[in-house]
Amino acid sequence: MTRPVRPKNPAGPALLPTEQPEVRVLRQFRQIFNAVKTHFRQVEKKVGLGGAQVWALGAIRDQPLLGIGDLAKALNIHQSTASNLVKGLIERGYVAAEKDEVDKRAVKLKLLPAGAKVVKRSPGPFTGVLPEALAALDSKTLSRLEKDLGRLIAELDADARGADIPLAEM
Repeated sequence: MTRPVRPKNPAGPALLPTEQPEVRVLRQFRQIFNAVKTHFRQVEKKVGLGGAQVWALGAIRDQPLLGIGDLAKALNIHQSTASNLVKGLIERGYVAAEKDEVDKRAVKLKLLPAGAKVVKRSPGPFTGVLPEALAALDSKTLSRLEKDLGRLIAELDADARGADIPLAEM
């Protein structure tokens, strides 16, 4: 007895034509998140640091003397999440935090040589594969996707705070 052939869909996972739409979409979500996890695992395996931390190092390298709030904006995360990322990077000797000359409460982040080595060894993209793939989509597709995902999020009654947690940290 032969098994049914699972046709390959270049825009998504191999699907059986008889699968329900919700099963096909679930499989697409799995494919997306597994691609993200695979990328961040590769980064961690190569440099011994999580994807969000590598992204932070890349942002600090690209914008010397960046503040914590600016780093949070650059990574599109909550300021407390950025502070926790920076704390770990300081403890590892990858980043230094210097007091701002004008506002002594604020700190400016400086990439140290050990952090620069990590960035140099890290496979890109630093932001992760999902933000890069989303940026490659046209505005009409992004708009439709945003609207449709908004409906799904409402159906889930998902906590909005979840949007502030980088995928690399999940």
